Amino acid sequence: MSGMRTMLTSAIMVGALGLGYGMWSVIAPGEERRREMIKNLPESNPLRMEETRQRNALVMQALKDAAETSENLARGLGPSK
Repeated sequence: MSGMRTMLTSAIMVGALGLGYGMWSVIAPGEERRREMIKNLPESNPLRMEETRQRNALVMQALKDAAETSENLARGLGPSK
C-alpha cells in the first residue's frame, strides 16, 4: 500500500511539473515578439541613453559632494519648518 501511495504521489508531482512547464511555454512570448520588445526598450534609443548617462553622472557627483562634506545636506533640502 505504501509503494502504491509513493507511485501515485510521484505521478501527481510529475504531472504538476509538466502542467507548469506547459503553461509557461504558452505564456512566454515567441522569438519574434521578444525581438520586438527588445527593440522598443528605452535603452535602444541613443538619445534616451545619453540623457540617462547625464542624469546618472549628476547623481554620482551629488553623492560624491555629500561624501566629502561633514554637514547634513539632506537637512537643507525640502520645506523649512
